[in-house]
Amino acid sequence: MRLLHTSDWHLGRSFHREDLMAAQAGFIDHLVETVRAERVECVLVSGDVYDRALPSLDAVALCDEALVRLGELARVVLIAGNHDSVRRLGFGSQLMDGSGVHVRTDPGRVGEPIIVGDTAIYGIPYLEPELVREPWKLDERSHAAALGEAMRRIRADMDARRGLRSVVMAHAFVTGGKASDSERDISVGGAANVPVSVFDGADYVALGHLHGRQRMTTRVRYSGSPLAYSFSEEHHVKGSWLVDLRADGIGAEFVESPVPRRVARVRGRIDELLTDPRYETYEDRWLQVTLTDPRRPAGAMERLRRRFPHTLVLGFEPEGAEDESARTWSERVRERSELDIAGDFVTEMGEAPPSEDERALLYEAFEACRGKDARL
Repeated sequence: MRLLHTSDWHLGRSFHREDLMAAQAGFIDHLVETVRAERVECVLVSGDVYDRALPSLDAVALCDEALVRLGELARVVLIAGNHDSVRRLGFGSQLMDGSGVHVRTDPGRVGEPIIVGDTAIYGIPYLEPELVREPWKLDERSHAAALGEAMRRIRADMDARRGLRSVVMAHAFVTGGKASDSERDISVGGAANVPVSVFDGADYVALGHLHGRQRMTTRVRYSGSPLAYSFSEEHHVKGSWLVDLRADGIGAEFVESPVPRRVARVRGRIDELLTDPRYETYEDRWLQVTLTDPRRPAGAMERLRRRFPHTLVLGFEPEGAEDESARTWSERVRERSELDIAGDFVTEMGEAPPSEDERALLYEAFEACRGKDARL
């Protein structure tokens, strides 16, 4: 049995206001070609098909196109992730079963596999612990308890299907996995993680949720997202796992997906960034720039974009400045007047402290506010 394990498409997502629909459509083209060229028998999509519960019309249209194209070549199994709406993604799922596209969003069906050849595929949609705690009579409110019960039901069905291999799909945070900045927090009272041992007994576990490809064990893997959705993913290699279930074990090869534009983070003084030849490689990338000049340069974003037209995020961390991260806001402004605080802001945003005329205007504004408050 040959499977293609993918997840976290997040159709409809943008990247710091940059439209990614064309890049996501390119990934779907790549996925279809991979299925055709590699003779994939089943495509697994382990959750977060969409980026939000109410996806855009363009995202729905792209998903529809993807499922039609993939369904013409192979069986397809999708599960809901924490970004997906269970009701919207699951609409028409029983009708689609007959076409070879299987959407699993109902926790009550986790023990009902999709049979593909000699393999039973079990889809565990994202399980919100509070929603399954009562119907499943769980002793605690945690992801480990919810997934533990789901796997108990799956193992009971496995035992009745001797001779079939088993694949489990789940959308979860497995202990030891490395997160990035683009996953939505799913913690419940500090109990977001589940041990990898919860999946014992399955021949292969196709995980979704974490956006970096990861091998938790030989049989338990994350495919990661097909595109970078945060600057913390600058070193990720994106793609899908091509998995062979063989009599002698598991074979897995990572198939890289196309990269429309790489993401990167750079830091330094603005003059150095604008003139140093070693930064040429970043000129066509989406950039997060952190400036370290002693004073905030004027017009920094406009100047940076002349050399790096795809600069999206600009930060400022002056070299040698006192580390304020450990102090609260109230501690930092204590014993400073409103006028001083406003003056600091003007200084930070410009190249010089406010002039006497500017300070007079600020003072007048504060007095006007105080007068208005007194009348209320």
